[in-house]
Amino acid sequence: MTDATPTAAIRTASGRIRGLTQGALSVFRGIPYAQPPVDALHLAAPEPVLPWDAVRDAFAFGPPPPQSLVGGLTGHQLPEGEDWLTVNVWSPDLGAAGLPVLVYIYGGAYVTGSTDGPHYDGSALAARGTVVVTLNYRVGAEGFGVFDGAPANRGLLDQVAALRWVRENVAAFGGDPDQVTVFGESAGAGSVAALLAMPSAAGLVRRAVAQSVPGTFFTLDLARDIGARIAERLGVPGAGAAELAACAPKALRDATDDLIRALPSYADRWGRVAHTATPFSPVVDGEVLPVTPWEALAGGAARDVELLVGHNRDEFRLFTIMAGRYGKTTEEEAAEALLRFGPGPDTEARYRAAYPSADPTRLHELVMSDWLFRMPSLRLAEAHAAGGGTAYAYELCWEAPGAGGAMGACHALDVPLVFGTLDSDFGGLFLGGALPAEAVALSEEMGAAWTAFAKDGDPGWAPFTADERTTRVFDAPSRTAPYPEEASRLLWEGFDFAPLGLPSQA
Repeated sequence: MTDATPTAAIRTASGRIRGLTQGALSVFRGIPYAQPPVDALHLAAPEPVLPWDAVRDAFAFGPPPPQSLVGGLTGHQLPEGEDWLTVNVWSPDLGAAGLPVLVYIYGGAYVTGSTDGPHYDGSALAARGTVVVTLNYRVGAEGFGVFDGAPANRGLLDQVAALRWVRENVAAFGGDPDQVTVFGESAGAGSVAALLAMPSAAGLVRRAVAQSVPGTFFTLDLARDIGARIAERLGVPGAGAAELAACAPKALRDATDDLIRALPSYADRWGRVAHTATPFSPVVDGEVLPVTPWEALAGGAARDVELLVGHNRDEFRLFTIMAGRYGKTTEEEAAEALLRFGPGPDTEARYRAAYPSADPTRLHELVMSDWLFRMPSLRLAEAHAAGGGTAYAYELCWEAPGAGGAMGACHALDVPLVFGTLDSDFGGLFLGGALPAEAVALSEEMGAAWTAFAKDGDPGWAPFTADERTTRVFDAPSRTAPYPEEASRLLWEGFDFAPLGLPSQA
């Protein structure tokens, strides 16, 4: 930022701020959209930010919310402090009237994530003529733990508060509050899907993009049981929100990390959840989130919100590579995964028949990719179309050269491609230090499609319908075709992505 100079002050609803001029863009970082959720507000719903009088410098990212130290993808130094709930804005023209707005929600398995990572830099998307906003929201126990006396889904409520801030303030940055597109990847995509089903988010977005939607949503009973185990690890069994709110954020984070490490020991108690990387997901509590996104959209909720949704072909490969297990899956491990995560008791036989040449590593990858991301994303497109909405589908199939060429079209590859941040450390994870011309061209194509969708609701190909299932396949070269993963679609046809509950509820 050595070439950056301060902008003139602009007025928001809470007070005046100034950002930095960087090239042709104006960039504002660390703008609070809610009060710091500490002390009495630690486990409360977000409260409106208190106004300020003097001009506030918005030069630096705000600190991230407390988050798990287990399993993070990036290791960069995070800012410190309590002002967790902030937004960042990139604008190509502060004097414009009515630019489309892109609001990004990060992923991180609902336990990690922050907006300060260079792979979330909004410059390239803003340079296409959009105002880009990224937001911090509470994760882990702070965001998604269920405790007596505390509202559920506080992380989602944070996102709603940020979207309200956007609606109130984005015109001051050149944006159109009636042309807001929310987009997110992984847990961010699950959040986007949840927002479409939430009454409190109605009217805040015009369009939505969901990249690799997780299929995990929890029942209230399961989330309460997980919250009770966290309280036990804090040494306050049976405690409610008031007692837990008095615990230091670090203590709550450490208890969460301890629970994540111990998840396999809860297999009998929590079923599939014990074999995942996180004890948190959005909770179908009947109030903040009345029903799952699939049920809500099929019933016509958000039918006026245009939806772009898709996934990557080799989603789960990222996790097996990071765990050092790629290519090492045994027949027994594949059979166990097929039985545990598949759509029915005959899953193993059906998968082997549908994919006769697949080895154990591939079978394991297929069922985990299908259960976690591929089929939930497809089902969201189906549900929205069935409910009268307009949906567009895509699949990313381009094979990244990282990990000696093993990465394939794995989970999160779409993030640096869409943001145009291939030269970030996160982009390097997939590209292996090189910058292939194919990746640059594909990044240009995907960024153009996302911004075109934000501008007029048309990413450049035909909508998805139950009959034709038109899908944009991003590759080198890209093409438009019927949904490519027909074998998996048929295997999962009719499967209900209902909230995950205690095994006795299943």
